[in-house]
Order: sequence, then structure tokens, then C-alpha cells
Amino acid sequence: MTFTEISYALKDGVATITFNRPEHMNAWTLVMQQELREAITKASADKAVRVIVLTGAGNAFSAGADLNRLRRIAAGEEPPPQPLPKSDVDFDQRYGYLLGVPKPLIAAINGPAAGVGLCLALYCDLRYMAQRAKLTTAYARLGFVAEYGVAWLLPRLVGPMNAADLLLSGRKIGAEEAQAMGLVRALPDKGFLEAVQARAAEMSASCSPRSMAVLKRQLWLGQRQTLAQACQQADDEMALAARCNDFCEGVAALIEKRQPVFGGL
Repeated sequence: MTFTEISYALKDGVATITFNRPEHMNAWTLVMQQELREAITKASADKAVRVIVLTGAGNAFSAGADLNRLRRIAAGEEPPPQPLPKSDVDFDQRYGYLLGVPKPLIAAINGPAAGVGLCLALYCDLRYMAQRAKLTTAYARLGFVAEYGVAWLLPRLVGPMNAADLLLSGRKIGAEEAQAMGLVRALPDKGFLEAVQARAAEMSASCSPRSMAVLKRQLWLGQRQTLAQACQQADDEMALAARCNDFCEGVAALIEKRQPVFGGL
């Protein structure tokens, strides 16, 4: 599989997908959109991959939609993004498929993330942010609106008032403020990506792929469930997990004080 606007690398059970238009601050294009989906599909199907990291080449995560495309849309020379067929299934939305990836998805925000670039980070399970990086929704300052479910995600991640602040003001925030909101975990600039990859590799080596897949599903589905529904789902999943090899291996490794050797998905 050949990519032109992203890159893909696998090491220590961690697939690192890099937005690769550094000369344009990794501004988002339709090619990148398609290639990201192909790369995620590849990583999801590969048993050697246990954790996925998204990051940007150069000094940016993604500065948002490509400015030339925005100019053409504003001039009426190109149509705006067309809606997908209507669906009530969360994972069928344009970037909602990221929630259905059965492996932890980590955003390594190495530099500016704006608009759709920030949106992609919000769809990840974990977000680490370099201290020098900045975030902005940008929409209000472009005369635009919250796209691709951001107005649903942000309040659940940072609370209604912080979400309103970020959306209505369109202001830039740094890693310290983003961390205070609970949106990211800040890490030093030096060795940033390596530090994120090391955390991902630890998850890959120490955690059951099956457990991580179920836990991720519980986290996302739980936002729409009642407590009773979440407890019932947990009971069902516990009964299944207790019969799986990973549970037996995890208990044995704990008793024997050794690293567990879990099977793949």
C-alpha cells in the first residue's frame, strides 16, 4: 500500500501514522482523508499492531483544511464537503469510524492543530500535546460552524462552558491550558514523539488487545447509556472475559511476577 500525503511505520506493536505535508503545516486534503482511512483499516486488521499513534510531520499536527481549497469553496469554484448518506449509527459518520477502531488511538499533537486537524485529535482515545503546540477550533473566525461532530465531542471532553469558550471565541490555547481543561496531557517538546511512542509501546507490551478493544467500546458506548445499561453490558463482558485466554494469562503473570504474553485480536 503506497501513501503520498501520509506515512506509515510499525515498531514495537505501535503503528505511527504521520500526516505528511510539512511544507503546508499538514493542511488537510481529500487525499489525506482517504489515505488516513486506508491506513487505519490496515492497522486495524494487522495483528502485529496493538496501538495506533497519529501525528504530523515537521512542526505541525495539522493546520486544518487546505487554504487553497477553502479559497476555492469561498469563491464558488468548488463545492463544500458533501454530506454522507444519513445514518443513525455513530461509527458511520465521516470520522466516527475512528471510534470503532478496536485498538487504542493516540494523538501526538506535536504542533498547531486547528479546525479539522483538532477534530481528528478529538476522535482519538488519548491526546498528548507538546508544550510549544497550540490548539484552536478556528470556526467562528472563519465564518464557519463546528464540523464533523465537534460540538458533540468537546462538551463531553472538557465540559459545556469550556466547549463554548473554545467554539465561540475561536481563540488559540496552549498545552498548559488544554491540560487544565482535561483535553490533553502535556509533554516536553524535546523527544516528544518518542515519549508518546514509548507510552504506546508500554501499552502494547503490557495490556491485552482484547481488553483494550472492549474497554474502548465501553467508554464510548457508556456516554449514551444509562447506568443500568452500562452495568448490564459490563456483566456480559466480564462473563466473556473470564473464559478468554488473556484473562488466564494476566492472572498467571501477576502471580508469577512476570510480563504477560497476550494473544492478538
